[in-house]
Amino acid sequence: MTNQSEIRNPKSEMAIRPFEPNDEPAVIALWERCDLTRPWNDPHEDIAVKMTTQPELFLVSERDGDIIGTAMAGFDGHRGWVNYLAVEPSLQGQGIGRSLMAEIERLFKNRDVPKINVQIRSSNSKVIAFYESLGFKVDEVVGMGKRLDGKTTGRTGNGK
Repeated sequence: MTNQSEIRNPKSEMAIRPFEPNDEPAVIALWERCDLTRPWNDPHEDIAVKMTTQPELFLVSERDGDIIGTAMAGFDGHRGWVNYLAVEPSLQGQGIGRSLMAEIERLFKNRDVPKINVQIRSSNSKVIAFYESLGFKVDEVVGMGKRLDGKTTGRTGNGK
């Protein structure tokens, strides 16, 4: 397997498939390159927990054997949620994230999920614009959280 920054042919065929346990190192490395990891959220723990609940909704995009995108989704019985949407930084803007979200929408429609929610840091205008291009709108709600694991984010608020 190549280093993710050395993807050979960005125009070759991309496949979207469920996450497999041997994908974990490449997935976490991608999340780190995309600045999605935080000290208070251990990505290994997040993956382990996800694999116990709706693991079929944890997707990866793969091209030439390289993990180039991820989306971790779930349905809580009321709304569908998407976390860890990530695309290899050098390949962003090529439709990989859009393809992952289209597959998530297809899977959610098959489950009769009425609405998808995402949480985006308010300072991340690039990601907000991406979701707006997919038809997402800002809900007039306040996102709140409360940590139950005793971890601290090191800033005001509880973080994820």
